[in-house]
Amino acid sequence: MNKDKKNEVLKVLARLLRENEDKILKANKKDILHCKKIDESLLDRLKIDEVKIESMATSVEKTINFEDPEGKVLFEFDYENGMRIQNKTVSFGNILIIYESRPDVTIEASILAFKAGNKVFLKGGKEASNSNKFLVSLWQRALEEVGLDKNRVEYLDLSRTKTQEIIKNNTLNLDLIIPRGGEGLIKFVKENAKVPVIVSGRGNNFAFVDKEVNFSQAVEIILNGKSRISVCNALDKVLVDKNLKDLEKNTKKLVSSLVENNIEVFGDKEISQIDTRVFWVENEEEILAQEFLSNKIYIKVVKDLGSAIEIINTYSGGHSAVIISKNKENASVFQDRVDCAAVYHNASTRFTDGGEFGFGAEIAISTQKLHFRGPIGLEQLVTNKWYISGNGQIR
Repeated sequence: MNKDKKNEVLKVLARLLRENEDKILKANKKDILHCKKIDESLLDRLKIDEVKIESMATSVEKTINFEDPEGKVLFEFDYENGMRIQNKTVSFGNILIIYESRPDVTIEASILAFKAGNKVFLKGGKEASNSNKFLVSLWQRALEEVGLDKNRVEYLDLSRTKTQEIIKNNTLNLDLIIPRGGEGLIKFVKENAKVPVIVSGRGNNFAFVDKEVNFSQAVEIILNGKSRISVCNALDKVLVDKNLKDLEKNTKKLVSSLVENNIEVFGDKEISQIDTRVFWVENEEEILAQEFLSNKIYIKVVKDLGSAIEIINTYSGGHSAVIISKNKENASVFQDRVDCAAVYHNASTRFTDGGEFGFGAEIAISTQKLHFRGPIGLEQLVTNKWYISGNGQIR
């Protein structure tokens, strides 16, 4: 697809988002009213406000300014017989993005897949149906205004059963599927898809508070990790080195800060004995493996850095982890050995996001190692192809 045409479409889309703010909010209000039983986490992901609309439009504009990922020469070689061999980036082709609740994904994920030259199929959850369909209508208006086929971005208003049939039988000739949602959705797609899948996995992110630490800084980083509960980069678990100076005093300081921010604090036996506001969890293995997506955090005392790394690699979702420490050597060991897509030293896990990493937007955060790991942006939404030019050469 012509690079200039792509950017023209995105310019029109940004304008339409701003011009139709009231209609977007109206469609979203319908979705919220239809969700009679909705928890706080789902509501946070479902709700659109003026700030989110402006954020969507801004993401579109940032994507315009990024270099087009198609047609880049990755490798070239002149064969001794005169052949010219090149490896170039090309679009995947047809991409299906399946997601739950978050209507802003309808814009922020699809702009990347579109600019990377792909045809985009979107399948959102029924809870966001009105929002998603209206946003896709803006997409299609933008495409038509520039003279392109409006179905380069298409919304699948289908039942779960029909969607599952598409995944199992590949009736849309898909080249790639990106599921964004709960473990049930991801498991079904992984087990049934006939084409490659980029897994946007769960969070269940851990922080390790080292014995050499600025504890006030640790409290700030942990609180920020719980500043939004519905996102996959939220913090769920805190591991504290048992050799931390003033362990009891500092534990109470952390618990007080969490409770003051309306966060329920759960902990192992040692933590619950230090502070009676902590709920003791007897079945520790079960809670260590849970992604909370709620105002809940779990604190555990560990014997050392090695124990913390072992626990994180056993129970985390492979998304993000942070060590809070003054010791750079310990931080280096942690970042090298923890098996997560993003490993932090003295910074919040809430930064694991395509926009925050300089991508403008993201299509997903991959927790697998192929084809890419971490926030997926433009550069990761292409594949490669070999181009060989000769003049009758034979082998």
